[in-house]
Amino acid sequence: MKLFNINTRTVLAGALGAILSFSAGSCTQDLEREPITEASSTNLYKDFSNYPNLLAKLYGGLAVGGQEGGDGNSDIGGIDGGFSSYMRQLYTLQVITTDEAKIAWQDGTLPQMNTMTWTPSNEFIAALYYRIYGEIAFTNEFIRNTTEEKLAANGITGTDLDEARYMRAEARFLRAQSYYHALDLFGNVPFVDENYQSGGSVKPSRIERAALFDYVESELLAVEQELKAPRTNQYGRADQAAAWTLLARLYLNAKVYTGTERNNEVITYTTKIINAGYQLKNDIRDDENFGYQNLFMADNDVNNPEVIFSINYDGIKTRTFGGTTFLVHAAVGGSMSASEFGINSGWGGLRVTKSFVNLFSEDDKRGRFYTAGQSLDINDLSNFKDGYAFIKYKNIRFSDGKAGSDSKGDFVDADIPLYRLGDVYLMYAEATVRGGNGNMATALQYVNRLRDRAGVTPVVNLTLDFLLAERARELSWEMTRRTDLIRYGRYTGSSYLWQWKGGAKEGASVPEYRNLFPIPANDIIANSNLIQNPGY
Repeated sequence: MKLFNINTRTVLAGALGAILSFSAGSCTQDLEREPITEASSTNLYKDFSNYPNLLAKLYGGLAVGGQEGGDGNSDIGGIDGGFSSYMRQLYTLQVITTDEAKIAWQDGTLPQMNTMTWTPSNEFIAALYYRIYGEIAFTNEFIRNTTEEKLAANGITGTDLDEARYMRAEARFLRAQSYYHALDLFGNVPFVDENYQSGGSVKPSRIERAALFDYVESELLAVEQELKAPRTNQYGRADQAAAWTLLARLYLNAKVYTGTERNNEVITYTTKIINAGYQLKNDIRDDENFGYQNLFMADNDVNNPEVIFSINYDGIKTRTFGGTTFLVHAAVGGSMSASEFGINSGWGGLRVTKSFVNLFSEDDKRGRFYTAGQSLDINDLSNFKDGYAFIKYKNIRFSDGKAGSDSKGDFVDADIPLYRLGDVYLMYAEATVRGGNGNMATALQYVNRLRDRAGVTPVVNLTLDFLLAERARELSWEMTRRTDLIRYGRYTGSSYLWQWKGGAKEGASVPEYRNLFPIPANDIIANSNLIQNPGY
């Protein structure tokens, strides 16, 4: 059993205030115009026994899409709770828009993500936008009610006070993480912190991308000493290493966000993480199940020294149609056996492009493709059999080969390892090659540890082109690909094409403005402080 599960039936979400509302056809919803909530939940903070559930809501906002099992009673009106959940839509924007995956479904404006032809009215972009600001709203509320003054006024003392301070630091980390996603995906966005008072005539102000970078950096630097030490918090809760990893990602992409490289800082924070005692998952059960595969199986929460911060799922306690339930079911179709993935049926949605397949050598254990009845070329985006299926997540336990906890096979146990050591190794290597003050021999050693686990030949020198490809091999479907391609100047333009980029079967150039997604049209209409991103 996971140590920090979210039971959506017991979270005190209602007391946290109004639920975000999104409607694709209307700008009349108050919280759509102003995606910030402020709850009248003061009494809840008088009793420390409520704090774990209040904190659970913050983590649950990343994992589930509603207040009932199966994402019922959605946090966002106007779109299905499972369809709109945070991790599912983060995957949609970060992966489906790249060479790593295409989706066969024709729901609404979802096909626009395959071809990079989205508009400001795309409901899937809007869903993630409002998920981000929903998370910011909930974290602001927690932070607002756990100041030193309010903790004292509420009589929170002793060990409860110590734990409340840790929880507040976690809330600040989670808020910084959501603002990082806003920074990366949308650029210049609305900004509010715990001091903003909703419900009045003053709309959220607009913060420019470089200033938001500074804010995220300052928040993470502030909380790194307030969080629990690495590997001492409950599994699935943030600690210092989670803050260090997010800082490293922020600095690795600093030139995109601010125009200035920060590679030395990447070295500083990746080194802190590496020195904290994390290790690669290297155990082997049989030829088909090895350390890398174990990172993505139903019991990946057990004895896993590689994961730094995870988004937790459980087939009984966290019933969502987003997260890994989506990543397993949607990747199974055609002649694939659903039972081999620990589920009752495949949804026939996700498969990969030829360009992605070609990144892997035949002996690379990370390149696990299902090819029977599947074509390498994607001639028809709506046909699951066009494109190789990709085996990443499974609802099968590594320890005994049995299916996960949901006896019906609907919901999946596997967690999403949002930050892990493999990524940290590759960030250290890239920052070193880009001129940071790392050690090249050490960088090479880190990369070859990953390649050794994957069963492929070690390399003798590192180049940026190699590292971009190695990131795709090691971090496939882990929601980094779009950001990586932008950092390398290959997401837009014509220097790297993949099938259906730009709407052409063999790929076409895409204008640079699509490095950012549009601010949802309804928010632009409702908040005069906002300015639409160029090109939209």
